[in-house]
Amino acid sequence: MIRPPRFWSDPQARVFPWLLSPISALVAACAVKRQKKAGWKAPVPVLCCGNLTTGGTGKTTVVLDLVTRLKKRSIAVHALTRGYGGRIKATTQVNLARHSARDVGDEALLLAQQCPTWVGGDRAASARAAVAAGATCLIMDDGFQNPGLHKDVSLLVVDGVVGLGNGHVLPAGPLREPPADALARASAVLLIGADETDFLTQYEGVLPDVLRANLQTGLEAQGLKGKRCIAFAGLGRPSKFFDGLRQTGVNPVQCLAFPDHYFYKDRDMTHLATLARQADAQLVTTPKDTVRFPLAFRKQLRTVGVGLVWQNDAEPEALLDQLLNQRSA
Repeated sequence: MIRPPRFWSDPQARVFPWLLSPISALVAACAVKRQKKAGWKAPVPVLCCGNLTTGGTGKTTVVLDLVTRLKKRSIAVHALTRGYGGRIKATTQVNLARHSARDVGDEALLLAQQCPTWVGGDRAASARAAVAAGATCLIMDDGFQNPGLHKDVSLLVVDGVVGLGNGHVLPAGPLREPPADALARASAVLLIGADETDFLTQYEGVLPDVLRANLQTGLEAQGLKGKRCIAFAGLGRPSKFFDGLRQTGVNPVQCLAFPDHYFYKDRDMTHLATLARQADAQLVTTPKDTVRFPLAFRKQLRTVGVGLVWQNDAEPEALLDQLLNQRSA
């Protein structure tokens, strides 16, 4: 995956956004037109966790948190995802014993560890298959801009550090559609981390309910304090992982950033192993990265996950109440 251009994250950038504005206007118009199509309405509640920008905002972490909450309510929740980066395009239930990240993508493997998970570009087809398999609730990881499946509740996830970038639609900026249109369809916005771009102020007049949360590095990091580590990650924003390690007292001797959803090659594994041996250090990475490696190489890795800490724990529960109650009403 190609890294996004720098001007996407610079609100002061003028030249490239201006040059690309005619194409952006076309993309925006197409995005708005797509939403006029009515999607298939499943016989069970559908919750979508989406975003406005390309790249990672933490959607999968949010989905995993909400899946755990639904399971505690004894809800038979199934996850739907496109399976980004995977070669399987038809509607398929993820089989952890048979499928690799190259088959279904890294996020699908993480989701399948927690609940039945379906990949496929046709969200309605995936939803039908999940319902037939016994799902009583569906949760979408991404797909907010996909009109094929009706959403009962939509949660837009925003990374507080980067916000909406330069505020322009692709390719002039990172946005998938005009912000006002997206915010009008959203049931709520979840802002993760500090609001470093003044997102809340900038869009104050058009925001739905705003929920707040922070990312918390997993307890696995505790055992790495005082040890020599080399951290690496292929995420939308790898610095989130590195900063999280440092905040828990783990100070890597080196940090290596790879593109989001990057599939590590033999030369990458050789390079990482050599660096670790030369530095007498432990290789540390994320669960999303770990599943992209062969089982044999995973033995050389220490995996440190990340969890979601809501500023008000009643808010996600209220969101799920809204999801489940409006269908039973």
